Order: sequence, then C-alpha cells, then structure tokens
Amino acid sequence: MKKLILASAIAAAFIGNTAQAEDAAAAAPAAEVPDNVVAYNVGVASEYRYRGISQSRKDPAFSLGVDYTNNPTGFYAGTWASTIKWVKDDGGDGNVEWDIYGGKRGEIGGGFTYDVGGLYYYYPSNNLKSVSGVGKSADTFELYGQIGYGPAYLKYSHALTDTFATGDSGSYYIDAGVNYPIDETLVLNLHYGHQSFNNNSAFSYNDWKIGLTKDFGIVSGAIAVIGTDADHASYSGSAWGNTYVGSTTAVVSLTKTF
Repeated sequence: MKKLILASAIAAAFIGNTAQAEDAAAAAPAAEVPDNVVAYNVGVASEYRYRGISQSRKDPAFSLGVDYTNNPTGFYAGTWASTIKWVKDDGGDGNVEWDIYGGKRGEIGGGFTYDVGGLYYYYPSNNLKSVSGVGKSADTFELYGQIGYGPAYLKYSHALTDTFATGDSGSYYIDAGVNYPIDETLVLNLHYGHQSFNNNSAFSYNDWKIGLTKDFGIVSGAIAVIGTDADHASYSGSAWGNTYVGSTTAVVSLTKTF
C-alpha cells in the first residue's frame, strides 16, 4: 500500500493536483522504513494538467523526479521535471518545467498531520518578463502549509514572486482533497481547488478532479476526469496555442517508482 500511495501522489502531481512529488510520502511504522529514503520516479501522461490547466497544450507529457526523506525528523527535499508547451505558446522560450522543493511533515496529534515547505517552479530561459503583453516571469516561488486527517487534506500555497507569468506576488492556491485507499492496489483521488491571481482576477478560477490510481506491480496507472470553470477567453487564443486549456477532460498516466 505504501508504494501505491507514493505512486498515487506522483500521478496526482502529473494530472492536476500538485505539481511536485513531495506529497508522496506515506505513513508507515518506523520499523518498516530506514531513516533515510531516496525514491525515483518516471512518468508519461496523455497530458500534463496542473491545477486543472493543461501545461502541455493537451499533448502527451513526460516527467522524472527524485525525492529524499529523513523519516526520524520528517524533513524532505526533492526535484521533479516535466515537458510543457505553454511558455512557448505565450511568446517565451523553453519547454521544461523544473520544480525544486523541501519541507517538513509530521504528526500534530489526535490523528492530524502537517506538511509545510517551499516550492520553486523554474522555467529555464522562459524570457516571458520581456515579452510584450506578458511582462512577468514564469518562474514562481510558493510557500505552502497543509493539514491532513486520515486520507483527507487541506492545503494553502502562497506566492512570494510573479506567479506563472500571470499574477503578482500574493497570488494563492487553496485546495482540499482525499486520497482514499479502496484496497491494497486501488486509491480513489478526489480534489477541489481555487487559484487566485493577484492583480489579474480575470484569470482566477476553480478546478476539480475525480480519479483512480491502480498498482499493477511493475507500474502504477491513473485515470482522472479533470475540469475547471476558467474563463474561456482568458485560457484560449494564441497565448495557449489556440486551444482552450481549461476544458473538462480525462487524463491517463503511467508512473514507475523505484
């Protein structure tokens, strides 16, 4: 089950919950895991959705990542990268999103858990700050805090920089979800979130996801229906490859963890 929850969180990162695999650690008795754990992951998806919005213009995407966890203290760090297309569609350069993150997780008591940390989204050579009509960098740094209870969680992420070339510092994302183990090989993934862009409210929206993650032994597979109420005019046109990237769709992914 631990391996499945790990793969489930990585798949969720690839198809619309969080953009990084730092959510991937699963609770387990201390005797079952070493003090220091390094986990690798590779994945392919029918498209890369982040917070409900397609980052790959509805085309397939590929990802890889590595995570380190110190179980006695709860400190963790990792990095994750995926192919994207939206930066070039917006007039910039580069076709990769590279996430770098770290934080600490643990138990509060009474069955509650916490997870706090920081996440830097790096888009190499994106150049969007100098693009006419954009004027903001795609590179984004967020601090986040999460409270969990059993399979449910509530998370808040707050940007301290330009936010995905769309909002100013102070933009935020809040989401709630459940990753419920149906059995030893199957997890139900539910999620609802709200993205708010400071000084650019026309681009703010809500998103949701209903999905399943299945452990097939060699790999884990996930399927999810993802949708948003993002404004059609704001999330289509030439800046998005003349495609509405917030439409409701089914996304399929395969993830290998080792």
